[in-house]
Amino acid sequence: MSRNLIHNPILRGFHPDPSICRAGDDYYIATSTFEWFPGVRIHHSRDLVNWRPLTYALTRSSQLNMEGDLDSGGIWAPCLTYDNGLFYLIYTDVKSRQGAFKDTPNYLVTAENIEGPWSEPVYLNSSGFDPSLFHDEDGRKWLVNMLWDHRTGRNSFAGIVLQEYSVEEQRLVGPVTPIYKGTELALTEGPHLYRKDGWYYLITAEGGTQYDHAVTVARAKQIEGPYETAPVNPLLTSAGNPELPLQKAGHASLVETQTGEWYMVHLCGRPVKDKYCNLGRETAIQRVEFTADGWLALSGGGNAPALTVEGPDLPAHPFAAAAPRDDFEAPQLDVRWSTLRVPADESWLSLQERPGYLRLKGRESMSSMHRQSLVALRQQAFRCSAETSVDFEPQHFQQMAGLIVYYDTKDYLYLRITHDEVLGGRTLGLIRSKDGVYEDTLTPEIPLPAGVSVSLKVIIDGEFAQFYYKVSESTWEKIGPALEIYHLSDDFPAYIRFTGTFIGICAQDLSGTLHPADFDYFEYLEQE
Repeated sequence: MSRNLIHNPILRGFHPDPSICRAGDDYYIATSTFEWFPGVRIHHSRDLVNWRPLTYALTRSSQLNMEGDLDSGGIWAPCLTYDNGLFYLIYTDVKSRQGAFKDTPNYLVTAENIEGPWSEPVYLNSSGFDPSLFHDEDGRKWLVNMLWDHRTGRNSFAGIVLQEYSVEEQRLVGPVTPIYKGTELALTEGPHLYRKDGWYYLITAEGGTQYDHAVTVARAKQIEGPYETAPVNPLLTSAGNPELPLQKAGHASLVETQTGEWYMVHLCGRPVKDKYCNLGRETAIQRVEFTADGWLALSGGGNAPALTVEGPDLPAHPFAAAAPRDDFEAPQLDVRWSTLRVPADESWLSLQERPGYLRLKGRESMSSMHRQSLVALRQQAFRCSAETSVDFEPQHFQQMAGLIVYYDTKDYLYLRITHDEVLGGRTLGLIRSKDGVYEDTLTPEIPLPAGVSVSLKVIIDGEFAQFYYKVSESTWEKIGPALEIYHLSDDFPAYIRFTGTFIGICAQDLSGTLHPADFDYFEYLEQE
């Protein structure tokens, strides 16, 4: 059987902190979703080459209540495992990450079917983030997570700790045991445990989740340790090699195929300009092997992430490509869509009130961390376009709706329709927020006729976005200059953020009357 090549990244756009598992002939990757709802996106493959977004695990407010969660809070680093017919998902819902403290409650949900229903959450602990669950050969289960130390003068990343999980009692039991302090790379996090040939292997992320990121391996004969770091370390990194197309390589997990081959998924970033990664942190995969002395190594040698990787000895299993256009004719949102912090429910979003349209009822502003009416999908290519058509008749300047390119509450570009009492009716204009600085004077307000649909479009080319509009069946017209979008990235400004760029539609009604906007379709096309 000829082997197919895997082309990295396998999950393009915002898909960080991958956790991979196999159930029979099926492979699943769970990734972090942070403040985007539903929580924990799950992709599916049968050959490790072709992947499709399949489902989300956390679809109910009882499983995940992120209303008020800060930017880049919410779901961090899930861990998906499978044991004896049951899927286990461990996740953190980060409530605070500013200053010395981090509030990081960790939970467990389970499901017999990967597509759900997933159980109500079991609370585990809050001692740190990046928890994962290990199923040992004797049937015992163990939680590992990094320990956060808030004290002045101490290492905040205080090492990896281990504690047993009791399935019968649905809680952690027994002592909390520190098992690994990390290496000189520091910032030790993202632990995953594996067992092979009598060894326990501990995979950790080190160096921070930016350009010094790395994957470290340690091993021990007993699960409590002592763990010895691999003599050749790190296993994987892009640090010190700015010419590599895949940067930020780190935060990995392992999977063994049905044929005994081993692969490692990891996050990465691809800069669009300088060190700005507009697409966010993505997921790549590398082929790995165990050496004669029992250590893990990249197949082919070295420790740099590769763009192309030899696929496993499995039959090819491609999936049909997703339709680029959503006409909003289905009874529920497609799996590609996400909302901010809260579920899509009838109180603010409807696909039935006007069949063939997505109706958004205007709610809070783009700065809100509570109840935004925003629906968006990931930007997954450096060159792409998105367009929509909207019926919207605002009665007041506090009512807005349109097309948004969004990173978080501080950074976005927004082509919006509103009402201007001086100009006497509907107008169209651009809003930009850059590091929280609001601007709505990038272009003069353009008067729009009442009672007709308005089409809105954005074309993204690398670090620039150009907006367009047309009224009814007229031709597309540019609005404003091509705007730089490098600020829509994890790497801007100096503080650390963790999500990628989304493109979507939204509506605001700051007066509180839930004034609606009806979107006829949304089309997302990639030019690469």
